[in-house]
Amino acid sequence: MLDFEISSTDAAALLKEGKARLIDVREPWEFATAKIEPSVLMPMGDVPARAHQEIDPDERLVVLCHHGARSLNVTVWLRNQGFENAQSLRGGIEAWSAEVDATVPRY
Repeated sequence: MLDFEISSTDAAALLKEGKARLIDVREPWEFATAKIEPSVLMPMGDVPARAHQEIDPDERLVVLCHHGARSLNVTVWLRNQGFENAQSLRGGIEAWSAEVDATVPRY
């Protein structure tokens, strides 16, 4: 079973190989400020209503937020719903900007 969290560098490698889908659970204003392409904006409050319609339970998911707390909560919820391949991006978009892509704005 996968760890509940994944490092930004490991996530970047998966995304580069097309082996994962990025789910951004921040608010629309945060997404407008800084985002990682290609990611799907699904604010945390919308996840329960949208997850089963928009996400394949077998898909490898990397869930991200600003610092990693919201995404970890969503990852736990997704795992409990049968999305066993969901992982939270440890440190969130902040870590991504610091460790993977400095062009992603920090806020």
